[in-house]
Amino acid sequence: MGIQNFAQIIIFGSFIGLVGWTINNQVGKSQLQVKTREDWLIDGIGLTIQGILIPLLQATLVYWLYQHLLPTQQGCLKVSLIPAFIISFVGVDYLYYWNHRLLHTIFFWKVHQVHHTVTQMDVLGTSRNTLWTSLLIIYLWIHTLFLYLLADPTGYLLGVSLTSALDLWRHSCLIISANTRLYQFLSSWLILPQDHAWHHCREVHNYNYGANLKIWDKLHGTYYESKKLPSIIGISSSLNLFQKLFFPFI
Repeated sequence: MGIQNFAQIIIFGSFIGLVGWTINNQVGKSQLQVKTREDWLIDGIGLTIQGILIPLLQATLVYWLYQHLLPTQQGCLKVSLIPAFIISFVGVDYLYYWNHRLLHTIFFWKVHQVHHTVTQMDVLGTSRNTLWTSLLIIYLWIHTLFLYLLADPTGYLLGVSLTSALDLWRHSCLIISANTRLYQFLSSWLILPQDHAWHHCREVHNYNYGANLKIWDKLHGTYYESKKLPSIIGISSSLNLFQKLFFPFI
């Protein structure tokens, strides 16, 4: 329980820190000022689902499901801290890469397009989705499975919390300058906000699917590199608020 609380503190602290930076940054503050009421509402609902309802679903219904499907396998994986972290931060990241590409196929794009209606890199828009899109994202199922199977989930949870913190950051406007040593160190392997901004670009959104690592995009030919930010972020959509929340059921 202690490590779970620590992981939650990392995620919540990252969110509060990025929101605080946005409020105190001129560019970020300007972005918040132009957000519509609909944007505020759908982003708030998305963050509530991702930050509260999904963890509750993982801890109850999904965990219960694995208890019934795999009744004798609970705690069967004896993995130390570092390998467990690698499974989470690297292995699951590769699975998410393909999960994300699947969401961009013809069959699932109509649902995933809601996430791409954000028109600016904004930490509040990180979880913008339909109410049920999280059911299609591998994190809900794979994280709960490993937490059920691992005898000691400490390293795995650390990977989960770092991935979640990076997810918030790469959707924000906190850009690392290309002239810094930090950029030179991170840009070769880590997905940065400017990389993900190109994924949200209206014309280039079929690139940069990765969450943590660039290696998957580079390996499969879906990496788009640019030190500049795109001029136009987000796609146009004719969906109204209720359609964005319940599509395709409404």
